[in-house]
Order: sequence, then C-alpha cells, then structure tokens
Amino acid sequence: MTGDEKHGPAATSTLDALWVLYDRVLRVSPERPDAPGRDRFLLSKGHGPMAYYAVLAAKGFFPESWLSGFGSYDSPLGHHPDRTLVPGAEIGSGSLGHGLPLAVGTALGLRAQGEGDARVWVLIGDAELDEGSNHEAIAYAGAVGLDALHTLVIDNASATHSRPGGIASRFEAAGWSTATVDGRDHDALYEAFTTPHPGRPHAVVARVESKDA
Repeated sequence: MTGDEKHGPAATSTLDALWVLYDRVLRVSPERPDAPGRDRFLLSKGHGPMAYYAVLAAKGFFPESWLSGFGSYDSPLGHHPDRTLVPGAEIGSGSLGHGLPLAVGTALGLRAQGEGDARVWVLIGDAELDEGSNHEAIAYAGAVGLDALHTLVIDNASATHSRPGGIASRFEAAGWSTATVDGRDHDALYEAFTTPHPGRPHAVVARVESKDA
C-alpha cells in the first residue's frame, strides 16, 4: 500500500494478530458478510488500518487492487475505516475508547436476539485503556459474564499510565479470563484466542516491540 500514512507502525503491530484471527479463528465469510450468526470483529484501533485492509483483501472481502489507492481522495480505504465503504468492516473507528463499549453492546444485542453462538472480537491499543469508556466496559462485561466478548489488546508500551501487574491484571480484577502472549507468535496467538473461558469474557494481551508501535 502507498499513501500518506502517519500511523504505519500502529498497523504493522497488529498484522500478525489480525492474520491469525481471520485465517484460523473468526467465523466470517466474504460470500455472506452480513450473515446473522457470523462472528463480529471490531477494529477499535482504526487510526492505523493498513494491516486490517490487507487482511480483508487477502481473505476476499474486496479486490486487492483497491490497496494501491489507500488514502486517496476517491478510495473507499480511508485513513480510518468506514463501515459503509469497506466490505467486512463492522464499525467506523479511529477515535480512541469507542470500540470496546461498542463490542459490549454488540454482544448484548446478539444475546438478546438468541445468536448465542456468535462471538464478538474487538482489537484495541494499550493507550486506549486510559479512556474511561473502556474502564466502564471492562467492569460491566466482567460483572455480567459476557462470555461472547473477546478483547485483543496490542501492547507496545505506548500507554501513558503503567499498570501494576501488567495489562492483564486490569481485566482479571474485573472477572475476565486472560492470556498474555508474544504478538508475533502465530501458534501462541491461536492458542490464546481459542482458550475456553465459560461464563467470563476473555482478553488476550499481545506484546510487540515498542519500535513496532
């Protein structure tokens, strides 16, 4: 991809985790992107969407020829994803702190509609954990045992405030299941993504080098 991307490292830090999700975990299909029982993936870290676009193209959601126009005036692939323009995108995103609350609402909506087998995944950056909206979403999801909800945190040590015991401890304190892995290790990511967590939401903290933030 080309274009004036100011958040290239924010995209490259997510590439491995996104690939494992779409290649081995998510139950989604470009043939039926709106299937009611599909898994939902929400990219909260939408200010660096290049890796997300590349994975969607590789999986057939839109032609790879779109990638070369990334960020241009008439391209559907903007610097923040637009769900009305990007096939396979569930939300428009990029403003920090919105994705996880939206994922909570999505999981609650699926529960109310009887779509109990559909899973919700949301990818957030570590700096987003400074947002109060995420604090509330984490506390609520743990309290109600929202086990359809999965949060993938890309940890590149860019958060303003450190957390005693690490990022996972924040989720554990709210009753979540957690796993912390190397964000470049595909087998470790897959194992963490598929760890059973009955009755609890699940958070996977994927650590990457700070230079890849």
